[in-house]
Amino acid sequence: MEPSLRSRLRAGHQSAFGEIFDDHADALYGYALRTLGDWAAAEDVVSLTFLEAWRLRGKLLEDGGSVRPWLFGIAANVLRNTARAGRRHRAAMALLPEREAVPDFTDELVGRLDDDARLAATRRALAGLRRGEREVFALCVWSGLDYAAAAEALGVPVGTVRSRLSRARTRLRGLAEEELAAVRRGAEPSGRSGQVRGDRVPAVRSVEGKGA
Repeated sequence: MEPSLRSRLRAGHQSAFGEIFDDHADALYGYALRTLGDWAAAEDVVSLTFLEAWRLRGKLLEDGGSVRPWLFGIAANVLRNTARAGRRHRAAMALLPEREAVPDFTDELVGRLDDDARLAATRRALAGLRRGEREVFALCVWSGLDYAAAAEALGVPVGTVRSRLSRARTRLRGLAEEELAAVRRGAEPSGRSGQVRGDRVPAVRSVEGKGA
């Protein structure tokens, strides 16, 4: 009998990892891109996710269905670590003396697509949610995981996924409307810019280090 995909992954077969990369890399990239709003950072998240999958392959159960929830669970951890690293970096930068800002006219020359503005507004609205609500929304709504798969990815009960998603949708609706209204008025929205410049994984670079 031919070994299952999970068995081959546990054994470290490169062909098995090639299969799951081909099947899931684009979905993972979309998840990271929508969460971070930065195509280069999203590529790094995909790279780190597969590096972590290789490192943690021995913990993958041999019995089970698709490995998609397992991969998204790893990606969620990578994104948490990325967020913590970003907070530490911003805190360190805040301690440095202020320097005179040099005007950047790139945005004035290039402009922004309406979809980019909407994605940026949605990301700023997501920042107003609790972390658990953001993760469930990104997995279920943006990445298309069902309740059971999202629960497996996050290591929580299905009922928790349902309740978090319900709260997220209710709160996000109002927050997103406020952000989009500010964009239409031309007001400076709260939070950081969320310009996005890509929608696929052109290449996954080798990244040294751990993601979780």
